[in-house]
Amino acid sequence: MGRVILDITVSLDGFVAGPNVCPEHPLGESGMRLLDWHFSDDSPANSIEEFIQLSASCREILEETAQTAGARVTGRRTYDIAGGWIGEYLAYVPHFVLTHHVPARAAQETFVTDGIASAVNQARAAAGDKHVIITSPSVAQQCLQSGLLDEIQVHLVPVLLGDGVRLFDCIDYTELECTRVIAASDVTHLTYCVLKP
Repeated sequence: MGRVILDITVSLDGFVAGPNVCPEHPLGESGMRLLDWHFSDDSPANSIEEFIQLSASCREILEETAQTAGARVTGRRTYDIAGGWIGEYLAYVPHFVLTHHVPARAAQETFVTDGIASAVNQARAAAGDKHVIITSPSVAQQCLQSGLLDEIQVHLVPVLLGDGVRLFDCIDYTELECTRVIAASDVTHLTYCVLKP
């Protein structure tokens, strides 16, 4: 059975988006800087998602995630801010959106209204032997608090946003074990195993 993995990019001061997140600025003010490591003018189009051109140092990380991901779970706020982008270009795995209310316009996603455990269980069933990837800070916190998160993969970008959406807020004490560090000039990829009592 695959693992439940948070996979997210974060600033050095712990933000996954800058302040004033809105549909026009889905990562908030200055937040797009967090994704600079995805792009390179001198690399060919990525085979996973044509719109992204990866630097050579980071291609392996994203390709590994794409190959091992069997399903993704995200939050409704992430879905709404991005304008329902999931159905448009991340359709290579099933997506489960945790929400209190299903939107009138829904694309290919499954909307889950009965809690985090149900969302993860449905995603696990869809993923089979592959991993369930968590892509939302609020969903990650709920998974962590519920003992459902197995691993944290953070792409640490050398920038201080100063304010915005924090990766972790209001969580209990949790021990982690670092299992991998891959450093590049524009990002450091850190992988941690969540140690469960």
